[in-house]
Amino acid sequence: MDFVREVIDQGHRAAVDLLQGNHIDNSSPWSPDVPEDLRHWLPDLLDRFPLVPPWEKPKPIDPALDNVWIMGNTAFPMPARGYDRHELAEEADPNDLRPRLASEPGQSTQAPSHESAAWEVEFVAAYFIKNSAKELSRVTGDLVKKLHIDETDIATRKRISARLEPFIDAVLPNRTLRITIDGKEEQTLGPSSYSGISSSLNPLHFTSSGPEVQSTALNLPPPFGLPSTTVFAGEQGWAVISDIDDTIKITQTPNPIGILSNTFTVETPQPVAGMPELYAKMDTALTLTTTTTTNPTGNTPNAPPFFYLSASPYNLYPFLRHFRSQHYPQGTIILRDASWQNLGGLITSLQTSTKEYKDDRIAKIHSWFPKRKFVCIGDSTQSDPEAYGAAARKYPGWIGAIFIRKVTGIALMDEKTKNAPERFDKAFEGVERGLWYVFSEPGELVERVNQLGKV
Repeated sequence: MDFVREVIDQGHRAAVDLLQGNHIDNSSPWSPDVPEDLRHWLPDLLDRFPLVPPWEKPKPIDPALDNVWIMGNTAFPMPARGYDRHELAEEADPNDLRPRLASEPGQSTQAPSHESAAWEVEFVAAYFIKNSAKELSRVTGDLVKKLHIDETDIATRKRISARLEPFIDAVLPNRTLRITIDGKEEQTLGPSSYSGISSSLNPLHFTSSGPEVQSTALNLPPPFGLPSTTVFAGEQGWAVISDIDDTIKITQTPNPIGILSNTFTVETPQPVAGMPELYAKMDTALTLTTTTTTNPTGNTPNAPPFFYLSASPYNLYPFLRHFRSQHYPQGTIILRDASWQNLGGLITSLQTSTKEYKDDRIAKIHSWFPKRKFVCIGDSTQSDPEAYGAAARKYPGWIGAIFIRKVTGIALMDEKTKNAPERFDKAFEGVERGLWYVFSEPGELVERVNQLGKV
């Protein structure tokens, strides 16, 4: 039986490579790139990825059969006439999560033009088939055994099953979605990529009555149509880029078993002590002194937009959104397109090429808000110092402060190397010394945040 399954799996992979090989996003590990030791004991999820002929025309979602998440986002003012932000018009892979102009080839012809638009926003959406997790029980059972969980612990088993479902539900490539934005404007998103993701920059042609609005899928109410909150942020003032794991959320493990256990079994993820208070402080202090230049719609949003940048896969979006809403300011959660066919890809995506991934997303945020001043917060467990140091060198004057949390007490982590002063000196080589600070307790940053608020 195992031999037959292996033959089927190999045939599926070969078909995927043949039909979708040129569309695979290299920033997200597929099963051939998952280390063999992980692939042998972590379950394959091949049924998630249907084979779609490249000549098939895009189709609208079916509200009776399909499920969609529209990720939260941040709207930015359209560039002033004569001010060219060339990064916004760069050619992008249609299967990547990078911004694309809505008028580019492959986007719906129903999307409004940029004429008369005051705002622009990146809409990212994930498309699934409702209740399609055929292997959910088997995969849940596999994880229960691998994590040595008592099989009579029904509550934990249900929690694992609920968090696994977005990883196992079949995705929907080549689909489009009609949405309504604040009940004032309708637009079309998509078509979705092979991994069931669509991403595009869309203009907004209405005046908002507040600092944020809701976008929902037409004819697809929650919970099947996860809505989106769009936060409006003007050109000037402060903004925050924050890592998630071990920066604001306790993870405390670099090993595969620990990652799976922390992700799927922990009942309530815990914030890092003192960080919710620090972020609330930033939200207040940096708002009070942010430049309040009137934007094109007549509003004057001056709160610092928050961007929560993580290498975690997009399948964890509802889980992380709930965590953020409980403990931290509203903000855009930017996650990785994890298009792998084996659950080992979850681990691989958290451990490989994280700096390159974050470099790319930071460049995207810079293209949206080149005139804002950013506070970047991360930790010492992975590549945050290197990514933020590279951004400070690439965009002089754009980053106003970098704070790195020195993480300790993690088993199997080489703390001596990760927290060595030499590591930070190298990561921030060429960056003004007063710009970056390594801290152990969030309280160390309160006065520094107060000083930033006075700039």
